[in-house]
Amino acid sequence: MLGAIIGDIVGSRFEWNNYRAKDFEFLTYKCFPTDDSIMSLALAQAIMESKSDYSDLSEKAVECMQRIGRKYPDCGYGGSFRNWIVAESPQPYGSFGNGAAMRVSAAGFAASSMEEAKQLARDMTAVTHNHPEGMKGAEATVVAIYMARSGSSILEIRDEIDKNYYPMNFTLRQIRSSYTFDETCQGTVPQALMAFFESTGFEDAIRNAVSIGGDSDTLAAITGGVAEAYYGIPADIRKHALTFLDEELLRILTEIENKYPPMMEKQTKDMHVPVKRKRARKVSGDSRENAWNLRCKPPTPT
Repeated sequence: MLGAIIGDIVGSRFEWNNYRAKDFEFLTYKCFPTDDSIMSLALAQAIMESKSDYSDLSEKAVECMQRIGRKYPDCGYGGSFRNWIVAESPQPYGSFGNGAAMRVSAAGFAASSMEEAKQLARDMTAVTHNHPEGMKGAEATVVAIYMARSGSSILEIRDEIDKNYYPMNFTLRQIRSSYTFDETCQGTVPQALMAFFESTGFEDAIRNAVSIGGDSDTLAAITGGVAEAYYGIPADIRKHALTFLDEELLRILTEIENKYPPMMEKQTKDMHVPVKRKRARKVSGDSRENAWNLRCKPPTPT
């Protein structure tokens, strides 16, 4: 969940000023959360508010995206989605924009099976991006996250995406000089997933995503969600990233992570090992200081 937000924040300053290399400063005062972060947290809230069988998830997705989205009117929404946010009777508008994929990471962490992961992705996406390509982009992202947190290898995840969603027949090096800004799922999700497939750790995955240019914040958000599920997030990056969230956004993140414990990355020599926070260990969202200190304490293996 936080992985997608970190990717968005890191990529925010490069969206209109691409940097096609990996040697950039990771988080700076020029970074900020965009609509990718806001909507990722809105859909996380929808999952939290839904019934246990998620039968009302689509309804909650609309309610939460509108309620939370209206509080952040200047965070970078596209024109059609901006109109949808304020509509009295919002309807899906046939979009295959990459917004379908950048905001669904919570579904990959909440799902208890592959089929449920796919269904959650469809239920949350169809309320806006109901074009087949929009639905596919969201589902592919959630499937990759679910497989990553369930113990699948990078090769297994790549094979699943290649077989059922997008051909993974390119490398980042091959596209880095020619890849251009693309707001579609089909022009963003494969590239974002390849940034993960070629990575060696969480931070490296985000750097890969930014380094190819294009819609940097959304690319890195998609990559970050999968990378968190697979590697976990290093404590220092996690602590720094939380400083970019206001109290409202931090509260939502705290709630979702208390229910679905986050992964933290522990590095040993050349290995990156994910460690899940103990489910019994809850984080208080009553103050920012408490959230930072508890959330960033080195994890204890379970």
